Amino acid sequence: MNKIIFISIMASISLSAATIEIAQMPKDSQRIEATAPNVILSYNNAIKDAKKSVVNIATTKKSKQNDQLNELMQNPFFKEFFGNKMPELKQQERKSHSLGSGVIISSNGYIVTNNHVVEGADEIVVTLPDDEKEYKAKIIGQDSKTDLAVVKIEAKDLHVTKFGDSSNLQEGDVVFAIGNPFGVGETITHGIISALNKNNVGLNQYENFIQTDASINPGNSGGALVDSRGALIGINSAILSKSGGNNGIGFAIPSNMVQKIATSLVEAGKIDRGFMGVSIADLTNDLKELYENKQGALILMIEKNSPAEKGGLQVSDLILEIDGVKIKNANELKNTVAAIAPDKTIAITYERDKKVKTTKVKLAKMAGDEVVVSDEKSTVTPIEGLSLLEINDKTRAQYQIPKEIEGVLILDVTDNSKAEKMGFKEGDVIIQVEQIRISSLKDLNNALKEYKNSKKRVIINRQNYRAILVMP
Repeated sequence: MNKIIFISIMASISLSAATIEIAQMPKDSQRIEATAPNVILSYNNAIKDAKKSVVNIATTKKSKQNDQLNELMQNPFFKEFFGNKMPELKQQERKSHSLGSGVIISSNGYIVTNNHVVEGADEIVVTLPDDEKEYKAKIIGQDSKTDLAVVKIEAKDLHVTKFGDSSNLQEGDVVFAIGNPFGVGETITHGIISALNKNNVGLNQYENFIQTDASINPGNSGGALVDSRGALIGINSAILSKSGGNNGIGFAIPSNMVQKIATSLVEAGKIDRGFMGVSIADLTNDLKELYENKQGALILMIEKNSPAEKGGLQVSDLILEIDGVKIKNANELKNTVAAIAPDKTIAITYERDKKVKTTKVKLAKMAGDEVVVSDEKSTVTPIEGLSLLEINDKTRAQYQIPKEIEGVLILDVTDNSKAEKMGFKEGDVIIQVEQIRISSLKDLNNALKEYKNSKKRVIINRQNYRAILVMP
C-alpha cells in the first residue's frame, strides 16, 4: 500500500515539473478615450475630397421581345404545316435599367468604372456629386478580362481622384467604400483591408483583389475604395454573398492595375498584353521537395515557336523573377507578364535542376486563350494501379481527345493503389515525364526506366488543363 502511494506521489511530482512561459503584452499601455468632452471622432476630413470624384452611373439596355418566337414561326416546316398563314408577331422594345458608380480620373471627363456596369448599354447617364445635371457618357474602352472600363462625359474642371500605391497596402488598414448602393445616392461605408492579392475568386481572368469588410452593395460597383488619406487604392468590384446583400466580404481591383488599364484604354482604346506561351501552376507540397526555391510559377507546357521556347525555357522550370520582380505564384506571373507591352524583352530568372539560371524573352502579343492496343484492352505499366491506352485515331474519337494532345490515356485507376495515392485519375493523359515527351507506351516505359532511381515529375493533361504529379 505504501509503495503504491509513493509511486503516485512521484508521478505527481514528475508531471508538475514541466514549465511554460506565457508571453505578456506590456502592462503600461495607454488608453485614449474616444468620448473625450467636446471631442467628436470623425473621418470627414479623410473622405470629403475623395467623395467629390465619385459619380453615379445609370445605364439603359434595349432589347426586342418575340425575336426567337418569330424565327420559329417563320421556319419553313411550320409555315407549310399551317398553310403559310403564320402571322408575324409585332416587335416590342423592352428597356432595362441598372445603376452603378464610377470615379473621375481626369478633369476633362474621363471616368473609370467596372466593365459590367456599362457592358451592352445603349445609353449611359452620369450624375456628379451635389449636381442634378445629367451627362450622357460614351464608352472609350473596355477590358472584360479585368472588368474595367473608361467612359467620358463632356465636362471641364471636374474634381479628380488621387491615386494611391496599392503595392504598399497592408492587412488591417482602414478603408472607405464610396458609391451609390441600391440607387439611394452617394453613400460612404468603412472597414479594414481583410486580405490582399486574392485570386481564384472566379470573377475575372486577371485577379489580384483587395478584400475588405467595408460594405459593398449592389450599385457600389465601379465606385472608389480609399485609404485614410482619401487616396484611391481600388475600384469596388463585387461581393461574395448568397443573398445579394453585404456579408463583409467585398473585393476591389487594386489602384495600380486600374491606373495601367485606364491609361491604356484612354490612349489606345484597347489593351495589348504580353504573351510568353506557357501554361503554369503553383508548387504543390510534393513538388517543393524537388526545388531549392519554394515559391514561383511552375511551367507545365510551352507552346511551339512561342517566346518561352525561343528563350530556352523548358517544362518544369520554376520561374522566380521577371525583370528583378519576385514571382511568388502562377497568378503573379500571369498578371506581371500581361501588364508588360508586347515586343518588350524581359529578363527571366528561373530554377532548373536546383540551379538558378537567367534568360531573356521577347514577349509576343496575346491573341484575343509498347504496341497500340484495341479499345477493349489496356496495358498495365510499371506504375502500380494504372491501366493505359495508346492514343490512335480510333481511341481519340472514342474518348474525345483533342487532336493536338499526344500521350498515353489512363483508362483505369485501381482503388487504393499507389497510382491513386499519387493523384492519377481516369481520363488523364500522360504527356511528359521530366523532359521526355510521351507519345506511346514505349516512350513511357523508357522514361520510367531512365528516372528509375529518383523522384520524377509527370505532366498530365486533365480536361484540357495541365498538372504535374510527383512519382517516387
